[in-house]
Amino acid sequence: MTAGLQLGIVVGYLLVALAVGLVAYRLTERTAEDYFLASRTFGTVVLLFTVFATLLSAFTFFGGPDIAYLHGPEWILVMGLMDGLIFAVLWYVVGYKQWLLGQRHGYVTVGEMLGDRFGSVGLRSLVAVVSLFWLFPYVMLQQIGAGGALRALTDGVVPFWAGATVITVFMIVYVVLAGMRGIAWTDTLQGAFMLVMVWAAVVWVLAIVEGVGTINQGIAAAEPGFLALGSEFYTPQRMLTFAISIAFGVAMFPQVNQRFFAAASERVLKRSLILWPVLVVLLFVPAFLLGTWAVGLGVEADIGAGENVLPIVLDQFTPSWFAALVVAGAIAAMMSSSDSMLLSGSSYFTRDVYRPLVDATISERREDLLGRIGVVVFAVGALAASLWVEAGALGAGSIGAILVDIGDLAFGGFAQLALPVIVALYWRRTTQNGMLAGIAAPQLVYVAANFVPALPTAYYGWGISIYCMLLGLVVTVAVSSVTAPAETEDAAIYFEELSAE
Repeated sequence: MTAGLQLGIVVGYLLVALAVGLVAYRLTERTAEDYFLASRTFGTVVLLFTVFATLLSAFTFFGGPDIAYLHGPEWILVMGLMDGLIFAVLWYVVGYKQWLLGQRHGYVTVGEMLGDRFGSVGLRSLVAVVSLFWLFPYVMLQQIGAGGALRALTDGVVPFWAGATVITVFMIVYVVLAGMRGIAWTDTLQGAFMLVMVWAAVVWVLAIVEGVGTINQGIAAAEPGFLALGSEFYTPQRMLTFAISIAFGVAMFPQVNQRFFAAASERVLKRSLILWPVLVVLLFVPAFLLGTWAVGLGVEADIGAGENVLPIVLDQFTPSWFAALVVAGAIAAMMSSSDSMLLSGSSYFTRDVYRPLVDATISERREDLLGRIGVVVFAVGALAASLWVEAGALGAGSIGAILVDIGDLAFGGFAQLALPVIVALYWRRTTQNGMLAGIAAPQLVYVAANFVPALPTAYYGWGISIYCMLLGLVVTVAVSSVTAPAETEDAAIYFEELSAE
């Protein structure tokens, strides 16, 4: 298949998505709440799939299969089972209480919710700044993944910088036009499409090689013990560190967390969280299986040189048009993550930084405009950083490895917010000083551990993110226990009788 036809498949998807965005633009009110939360109208299918597609990132489609190819199928347990179940619990623990508060008080962001309860502009801005700090590298992750995927899909006809730039420009146009409503619609289509395509890929490969028995025999011959549980890489501590950090981090991702506010009803929210683990297993299991099976299929992927195993498997065992469809769908999934991140990042800036610190009387219409401008600035900044990383790092390493490293770093950073927020939601005695200290302390330690080369990032096999999460919990409770509530605090906001009505 020519590079032109492959690009045509990608462009075709972009045009369909743009058409959906134009329809959404015509239906979107010029208010911040409608632009950022689609006026809180999501039903079960849309809420479930928009959260799902938002998490279908480069980390999932390229980093995950590469890990399974290099280290074995236990990654399915980490991302497909443990992470899915933990996040489903957090969806209820955090999401349900958050939804009730959002219905009562009209919150759009977590910072707004915390700032109101504790009467603190500083806390509100701190949450926003921390979130934007970790959101930035995760947007970069999608751009790096999309640029690398387009380069691979076209055999280098489209260079990395061109692919990443084109995708970023499209995302800017789409998010500025569509807002949350259009993003959620395309997320639903994209999630369903990728679910069908990844299972079709599994069936196709099995049909070509005449069953999983042939694959297992190939794995046993190529790498005996590859399918056995446990290894130097998959220690229990490392697997739990990954699963816990990812699940708690996802619960605090702005683009995921804000969707808790957008559910139309209590029934929608609860039904979605029950279905969530099923949907995760249905997607992650086949994607990571393909990476694992590549060992038994004799696929040679030079991960260290920047190749990704999933496109190579598809290229060797499925028709070229089908491989192009799947990779195009994966690129679109990355855009589903990025457009949601850009929108959420913009809302955090406008609602929690600009409004309280610059112009508290800003109108809804002006805030809507400022939010769209914020999308452009954030996306261009992330693109510039992505191109810099590619120029300086990717030539000497694996795109998949870099995607996993960036993703793991961002997941851990967001995870540090989770326990202080949960404490605030359920413990009346939590104070403003406790929250400020409980958020700042683990963030400072986590950043130091990951950016100061002399400091270790693991102790006794457990990743530093777990220790920092525990630090945040202890500091929040300890400082709250020894400090008096500020005069501006209003605990009744969280602990008044809340109902789904």
